[in-house]
Amino acid sequence: MKINPKFTIFTLIITFCIIGYYPLWGQVQPTLGGTSRMMNNALAEMEKGNFDKANAFFRQIIDSNLPIPPEMPYFFAETLFELKQYDNSANFLNKYFQISGLKGENFESAKVLETKLTGPLNAIKSCELCDRRGYRFKTCFTCDGSKQLEQDCTYCKAKGIVGCNKCMGSGLVTKKNVFNIVEYHECDKCTGEGRLTCPTCSGEKLEHSTCRTCRGVGHLQSDQICDHEPQEPRHMSYVFQKLKSH
Repeated sequence: MKINPKFTIFTLIITFCIIGYYPLWGQVQPTLGGTSRMMNNALAEMEKGNFDKANAFFRQIIDSNLPIPPEMPYFFAETLFELKQYDNSANFLNKYFQISGLKGENFESAKVLETKLTGPLNAIKSCELCDRRGYRFKTCFTCDGSKQLEQDCTYCKAKGIVGCNKCMGSGLVTKKNVFNIVEYHECDKCTGEGRLTCPTCSGEKLEHSTCRTCRGVGHLQSDQICDHEPQEPRHMSYVFQKLKSH
């Protein structure tokens, strides 16, 4: 029996492709399996009430850059709700509705969670102590909440006065009369003083500039969940300082 050379070459190519394909396929599977294991671990921690650990597993899934299980955004939203990260919880809940819609296995539970989020989200919107994500503002450590910094006036070098630029500090100005004779007159700008009140600090010797640390808002971001309740100052000296600033 005579073997067709073209058939033999074709068979070798197909065999090589199959042999080369399966090892690569085998390498991908454990990674995908790892995502499933992380999902199962997260759910197990949720059952135990360990939402911090569940949060860590969910974030590992996101950081893996692999396809996210369709029900994962819902369970992550539940976890974030328990951790009082309400804004982030709402974001993942919306993502769940976008991915799964009415067909999601946990659609009804997701709608319940959506209702539960209404109150906390409204509290965040009406609170002046936290940002839109629900994290409490902390007082700026540079300006101590005053929004501005007080420093020596740079224009007059903390003297409160500057030389008159019309008479050059002499208090006198010259003027030629009709006979071309130079006459000396008292400077009308400084009334003969030769100096003027500093236009920058108005004679106070100090100037105020916007705090660069907080950009003039008086507070900074933090990672503390806000309870929407004002906190008592730690030291009475802080109270007196705030009253003095106002």
